[in-house]
Amino acid sequence: MAMYRKLGRESRQRQAMLRAMTTSLLEHGKIFTTEARAKEVRKFVEPLIALAVKEKDNYEEVTVKAKVARKDANGKRVKEEKTVDGKTVKVTVYDEVEKTIKKDKPSRLAARRHILAETYTVTSVPKEAAGRKKNTKQVDIAQKLFDEYAPKYANRNGGYTRIVKVGPRKGDAAMEVLLELV
Repeated sequence: MAMYRKLGRESRQRQAMLRAMTTSLLEHGKIFTTEARAKEVRKFVEPLIALAVKEKDNYEEVTVKAKVARKDANGKRVKEEKTVDGKTVKVTVYDEVEKTIKKDKPSRLAARRHILAETYTVTSVPKEAAGRKKNTKQVDIAQKLFDEYAPKYANRNGGYTRIVKVGPRKGDAAMEVLLELV
């Protein structure tokens, strides 16, 4: 008996497909797929959520001073003129700001890196700015796991996903399912 389903793909294609589906499930919370694929994706997602639940509070808050560029009402950097070696140069004005950041402890950092290795980077585009590269944002899947999903599933011992059968697909009559996070 095989340890995994081959899903009609070569190894690298299968791994890429499962990684993409894992990323999509963690980003959106649900995906429509075939039953066999859903059962394979579940094997990837459940351990990642369990890891996030285990490491959710394993950080320390640190206050740091940072230089931040001063911005005007339009969101552009404020520049002032300075004379350097007899030349007038425009220089950006910076303000010092104290920020509180979460510093991961070693085991949480290792968990974060494991999660990032198992998923793809996600770029989201807001609907009002569709088609513009300027307004895109990187979605941190690991941060989403630690901040959203880990507190939600803290009191749950496994079983973070649910497979709901939708019915046969029209083209090839494969059983289509909804794989969602509980």
